[in-house]
Amino acid sequence: MTKSSNKIDPQNLNIDVHYLTRVEGHGNIVVDVKEGKLAKCEFQVIESPRFFESMLVGRSIWEAQHLTSRICGICACGHTLASIKAAEDALGVKPSDEVVMLRKLLLYTEMLDSHILHIYILVAPDLLGVKSVMPLVKTHRPVIDMALRMKRMSDYAGEVLAGRHIHPISYVIGGLTQAPSREGLEKLYSMMLESRKDGEETVKIIKTLKFPEFQRPTQYMSLTSDDEYAMYDGDLMVNGEKSRVRDYRKLFIESVVDYSKAKISKINGKSYAVGALSRFNNNFDKLHKKAKATAKELGLKAPCHNPYLNTAAQLVEWVHCLEESITILEKILKEGVKEDKVVVSSWPKRSELGKIKYKPNTGAACVEVPRGSLFHEYTIDDSAHITAANCVIPTNQNMGNLEDDMRKLVPELLGKKTQEEITLDLEMLARSYDPCISCATHLLDVSFV
Repeated sequence: MTKSSNKIDPQNLNIDVHYLTRVEGHGNIVVDVKEGKLAKCEFQVIESPRFFESMLVGRSIWEAQHLTSRICGICACGHTLASIKAAEDALGVKPSDEVVMLRKLLLYTEMLDSHILHIYILVAPDLLGVKSVMPLVKTHRPVIDMALRMKRMSDYAGEVLAGRHIHPISYVIGGLTQAPSREGLEKLYSMMLESRKDGEETVKIIKTLKFPEFQRPTQYMSLTSDDEYAMYDGDLMVNGEKSRVRDYRKLFIESVVDYSKAKISKINGKSYAVGALSRFNNNFDKLHKKAKATAKELGLKAPCHNPYLNTAAQLVEWVHCLEESITILEKILKEGVKEDKVVVSSWPKRSELGKIKYKPNTGAACVEVPRGSLFHEYTIDDSAHITAANCVIPTNQNMGNLEDDMRKLVPELLGKKTQEEITLDLEMLARSYDPCISCATHLLDVSFV
């Protein structure tokens, strides 16, 4: 419940948002101002850890992606690809260029799906002054129909490319178990061409909406590449400096806080942000020309230090991912799918998993998912069974940065807005990060006795 009053004492304020709405999972916002000083400012993740890393220990590396795709129903493809890449790094497997192209296409379509969901269903109600999307069904039915049409396109992409939209089954170590059908790819291509008009209309709509004005420069981390707007592969970029993905543990440090089940991450002792706005700030020059035009139309410039505009950056990325997907599909439809380069012909049988000898090794990988940089790391023994696993989720990397935003925002609003208005601004701030709270509840080390 939120304690509210039309009149606000700027010296003493208490806000307690129990179960933030329109986010995935359960989180609380707690703010306490006493005698003009900010005594408490916390984003509390109250869900219990889910122990996915522990579930992986003792399982074959060949099974990992089928387990880790269950970490999230929204970023299932991203988790699958991060898991496969980490496994390939550990095993020394190099996929073909054709496989990588299909993986990028799958990742782009997941961005399309998640970004449009966040923009229309989770954020738009705030900007239009309603509590949820349901009132908009009556007042803005054509817009909601358009949003659902855009989402159906990306849902269908998952079915065509990976066997099903949620928890993909055809993407595995080394390639695919089955190539996507030409008929399905042609239909997807047609749907994407039609989505261009919906995207243009979405830009016009978002352009008319007013986001809160707030500035706080921070550290922005994402993948980066000299060749493209990095989402599938690249080096890590933060503060203009690059580092290797496999050195991620040296770059940021995770710590546990007593009020939250999600860990806090810091780089050089300071919070940092991941996600669409970080990618936009670090890689603006590599955006598709239509995405750059979209950013210009929205008035979005790099670097941008307003976290509320992460949603606008998502729309820019939506345009980028759509155009890149169309380009890939045109290439595939022109040249055809080379099954000998894509489909995995040999696969260890379950009865052989413990008999084949492998080189003990550790593999790490990162892909950009809608909410930011996602890391998977596995250590395997000589039978390719996992002896240690680590997954670092974007939401728990953003948690410390969100709290630092809140600590700066609250004093700026005291005496200027009502308690209800301050509460809404804080809720909108949290939602702008597009948190996936359930995914963020992980532990590094779990011991069962």
